[in-house]
Amino acid sequence: MNGPFLTLLRRDLRNLLTGAHGSGAILPLLFFLSIAMLYPFAVGPNPTLLAKTGGGIVWIAALLAAILPLDGLISRDLETGFFDQFRLRGISEEWVCAARLIAHWLSFGPLLILACIPAAALLGLERQTVGLLMLGLLAGTPGLAAVGLMIAALTASLRSGAALAGLMLVPLALPILIFGAGALARSDPATLGFAGAISLLLVAVAPFAAGASIRAAREG
Repeated sequence: MNGPFLTLLRRDLRNLLTGAHGSGAILPLLFFLSIAMLYPFAVGPNPTLLAKTGGGIVWIAALLAAILPLDGLISRDLETGFFDQFRLRGISEEWVCAARLIAHWLSFGPLLILACIPAAALLGLERQTVGLLMLGLLAGTPGLAAVGLMIAALTASLRSGAALAGLMLVPLALPILIFGAGALARSDPATLGFAGAISLLLVAVAPFAAGASIRAAREG
């Protein structure tokens, strides 16, 4: 099964990076940096205020940027019978969704983590805060990807699925956001463990939940 899995992973990652399954990798990155760039203009050039609130703004920007790739993450392949073809080959929806989850995170997660460096410079964040922020995104973005995959599979057969997916992701991702931003407020790296634990749980559940949603959509 390793051969088909790696083939699926390469195919999904290529499609996500080039935009064949959604907005591509560049749009979430530009959206993320745009929020970091515009925020100082909105609140003023007060260094103390920017340093105090900038980390939370970066987390919100990451959450909103994670919504952008959801358009077409599952729906296009569902419409074209992609999952049916692999089912006939004995490859389950859960296996396909596991590869899609990894590709989905690779298409936006590492880029957002690296983008923290210019975003931190724009917001005047201290080095310790930047380190906590990057660790928090490393722990939390897999969970955001997992929630996004589950929601994309759940709404894939709906006509207004893209808009509904965005509305559903925000409340479901709040626990990751709370612990990730909370670690910055308290300067406590241990708090990131809760964000990582929630993220790990979501990653473990996502392929099964997404696979069940896809089967329900195919049979419905």
